[in-house]
Amino acid sequence: MLDQRLLKDNPEYVREACRLKRVKVDVDRAVELDARRRAVLREKEALRGERNRVSREIAVLKREGKDSAPAQEEMKGVGAKIADLETGERAVAAELDRIMLAVPNHPEPGVPEGDDETANVVVAEWGEKPAFAFTPRPHWEIAEELGILDLKRGVKIAGQGFILYKGLGARLERALYNFFLDFHISRHGYIEWFPPFLVNRASMVGTGQIPKLEEDMYHCDKDDDLFLIPTAEVPITNIHRDEILADADLTLNYCAYSACFRREAGAAGKDTRGLLRVHQFNKVELVKFTRAGESGIEHEKLRQDVEDTLQALGLPYRVVNLSSGDMSFAAAKCYDFEIWSAGVGKHLEASSCSNFTDFQARRANIRYRDREKGIRFAHTLNASGVALPRTMVALIENNQREDGSVAIPEALRPYMGGLEVLTKP
Repeated sequence: MLDQRLLKDNPEYVREACRLKRVKVDVDRAVELDARRRAVLREKEALRGERNRVSREIAVLKREGKDSAPAQEEMKGVGAKIADLETGERAVAAELDRIMLAVPNHPEPGVPEGDDETANVVVAEWGEKPAFAFTPRPHWEIAEELGILDLKRGVKIAGQGFILYKGLGARLERALYNFFLDFHISRHGYIEWFPPFLVNRASMVGTGQIPKLEEDMYHCDKDDDLFLIPTAEVPITNIHRDEILADADLTLNYCAYSACFRREAGAAGKDTRGLLRVHQFNKVELVKFTRAGESGIEHEKLRQDVEDTLQALGLPYRVVNLSSGDMSFAAAKCYDFEIWSAGVGKHLEASSCSNFTDFQARRANIRYRDREKGIRFAHTLNASGVALPRTMVALIENNQREDGSVAIPEALRPYMGGLEVLTKP
């Protein structure tokens, strides 16, 4: 959430955030409500002053044995006016909050402006695309021949977009997320958490998924009002909701494995073959809590942590600076990591690395005690470290052999009992 003081001090900044993110919000209405709220606050303070004056007057009249009934009636009238103002203030504040929760984060300087991915800028590339003496095949053909993936039974069990791994496929999936966790803990010093896969509405609001993306979420339609998490970013960021962190503890670096659940309501018509677009998937998430003013530096560190992971697996990739219109609602700046996958012949997004500045912290009330400036909102960041489905796609397609077998990257072999190649049963 943007600072509501901007509605009075710099409403054009709020309008610009909406324009750059291509989000329609009635900012004029928010400015009007904010002005009304401040006017009500001033009137309340004046009436409270009047009530205090009358209260003192009543005390004097009683000491002097005089009739205080008229003054007491006046006191009741002032109290009734304050109560009416507070009722109106709550209604104004509720409407204002609804609007401000729909206002996106303002992009940082250096973010390319644009409506969608066509305005994104490639800022780095690593690795050579694999060369084959044969025509590389897509992962869904290879995986089913190897008996490591059963797409038809996955559909039978849960529907389109749900994965059923089998045998060494299930083990390879487990090897991947265990490798990612171990890598970030031992190499980069992250603290591991294992979070709930269901969260309450306050948690979803805190990280910015709700109200903007509620239709993409799996919601439990019971009185508990719980949501299946779209990413471990949600529970991990909300660990410190409504808390004040110690300055000496920052920067906090957390990582977590979770299953992730997304309806992908807006993804109709996009490629859904194999593992390219699914409703449930595994992912290791990286989350940072840092000081105001240091998130830019931490964002570059986070980017490097993701790059180290992909390089350890030997996966060619490119880093893309997302345009204002292609970034997430809550991000101020975002890098996407797109892995080259030979069978489908294109780059596939496997990680997003975002700096949210104080946007999520304001929504979730995450603060820290600054040594010089008192209590301030923290800055939060997160990245996929990394998402598994498209990583699995790239591993299978880039390491395929002409006989249909697939070489296992060296970094994963200890997690596979030393196995070096997946072969047909």
